[in-house]
Amino acid sequence: MKKNTSARGKPSGTSVSGCLKTGSLSRPDGKNFFQSVYEVVRRIPAGRVTSYGAIAAYLGTAQSARMVGWAMNYSHFASDYVPAHRVVNRNGVLTGKHHFGGQDVMAQLLENEGIIIKDDKILNLKKHFWDPRIHL
Repeated sequence: MKKNTSARGKPSGTSVSGCLKTGSLSRPDGKNFFQSVYEVVRRIPAGRVTSYGAIAAYLGTAQSARMVGWAMNYSHFASDYVPAHRVVNRNGVLTGKHHFGGQDVMAQLLENEGIIIKDDKILNLKKHFWDPRIHL
């Protein structure tokens, strides 16, 4: 059954949050987008980070950085652990920190892996950045 979509590509007749919770959004190749994101995130080594946009570009959907963010917001619904703390914005800012149950939890998880955080931003992002387009 074909999904009805609005002009902006969002499923119509279904709430976006409902799709996000179930991970029912699909990639152009038919694979589950959220699961594809989680597979990439699970491969980020400890002590390294990547960006929403880098994951989107790797998955062939370069304009979908925001959807990668949605996937990270709902990663706690995934059946297997997703180290979502290793995904930051393109400037190294911990934009997803509010989804970790406390304001400093994301920073603490990264600091435990040897990454220095100051004012909710990774210092020396270049050193810690892991690009799936290069490393996978």
